[in-house]
Amino acid sequence: MSIAATGCAAPAGRAACEAGASALPASVNDARSTSDERLKALEAFVAAGGLSKMSGFTGEINNHIHTIYSFSPYTPAMAALKAREAGLEAAGSVDHDSYAAADEMRRACEILHIGCVTGFELRASLKHTEFAAKKINSPDSFGIAYLTVQGIPASATTQVKDFLAPLTAARHERNRLMTGKLNEILSAAGLRELSYDSDILPLSMAAKGGSVTERHILYALSLLLVKEAGRGKNLPDLLAKKFNLSFSGKIANLLFDPANPYYDYDLLGALKGSFGAQIFIQPGEKECPGVETVTAFARSINAIPSYAYLGDVGESPTGDKKAEKFEDDYLDVLIPRLKDMGFLGVTYMPPRNTKEQLARLQKLCRSNSLIEISGVDINSPRQSFSCPEIRQSEFAALNGTTWALAAHEKLANLHPEQGLFNPANPLANKTLEERIEIYASIGKKGDYNTL
Repeated sequence: MSIAATGCAAPAGRAACEAGASALPASVNDARSTSDERLKALEAFVAAGGLSKMSGFTGEINNHIHTIYSFSPYTPAMAALKAREAGLEAAGSVDHDSYAAADEMRRACEILHIGCVTGFELRASLKHTEFAAKKINSPDSFGIAYLTVQGIPASATTQVKDFLAPLTAARHERNRLMTGKLNEILSAAGLRELSYDSDILPLSMAAKGGSVTERHILYALSLLLVKEAGRGKNLPDLLAKKFNLSFSGKIANLLFDPANPYYDYDLLGALKGSFGAQIFIQPGEKECPGVETVTAFARSINAIPSYAYLGDVGESPTGDKKAEKFEDDYLDVLIPRLKDMGFLGVTYMPPRNTKEQLARLQKLCRSNSLIEISGVDINSPRQSFSCPEIRQSEFAALNGTTWALAAHEKLANLHPEQGLFNPANPLANKTLEERIEIYASIGKKGDYNTL
């Protein structure tokens, strides 16, 4: 029997069910149902007055929400609903190597009367550049960078899926090799090995256009260990006996608590720090195309390729990244080069960095005419959808850029030349700031008939 058979067939396993088991309708978060069924459940919730019990809008936005189509406990419809519950005015889906959430996310946001921005996230190679030997924004690799492609017009959906297909296939090959490395560790410990096809794939939405990430592999390991030892004291004891692992502080308290509703996710976080480096295999060119290939494709479909700023890390919001230095030491060189490589924007997360880091980044973005996009990386049920930092004066412009992206996505779908960065845009003679202001006004009003 597959590990996925934990009482919930949702791709993220047991915690996905728990994430939906609140005042919000669980049917909106049922990964076993179709997108249409989830959206009908969302419509029924709204029609029954469900939104009236929620607080008003806070003025916050989030453009970086992961869904079940990469690794997350939330369907696109539930992600949109959780965003609305938190008072967000706009929400954006960004899945790793997948664009499968986009249509459902757009339709869910329309039902909830909030703005929407869709895109995907992937890794690209800079090994042919002067940054080949540098750790850029990927904790596991040198010369490889995470980036997002956002504001994708619905008309480009097929092109995006075709572009991502070979990357996803290459990732499956590497996932199988990493599963093999993990199985060597499990076998040496006298534990059952994992099947990529039976234990890991069922935790994903690969059959419906989703990707399979390293987190899926380690989540399958989490479920295997829980099945072996149960939740609570026996599991840390098993980790100590079989793998010589010990935990202290907050994570130890979480693992010793059998009633912890997010036990499997917390265990995943602990295992990522312990097993991740042991099983990780560097992605190759088939999975990480050259950065210019990605930016050129994004621009060809009227989308916005954006570098994902990480910055030197202190405390990670998801709890699975250690304190480490990344691109801050050479940021003054990197940002102008990103512009040369075809980037149109930079995405960053105000909760993750210091104000000093972001003030420096903002100055570089503005001097290089790169649009600033913000959002908080959501892939765990413990994370809050709120981002109160957006309401601070120094980040207020990020709200406007989100509405501009929402308008861009709609306008570019109806009239390609009206893409925010399209050379044929009738506003091309205006500055980026002026165009953002005009598009933001259109996005907030919801009138997409004309510029």
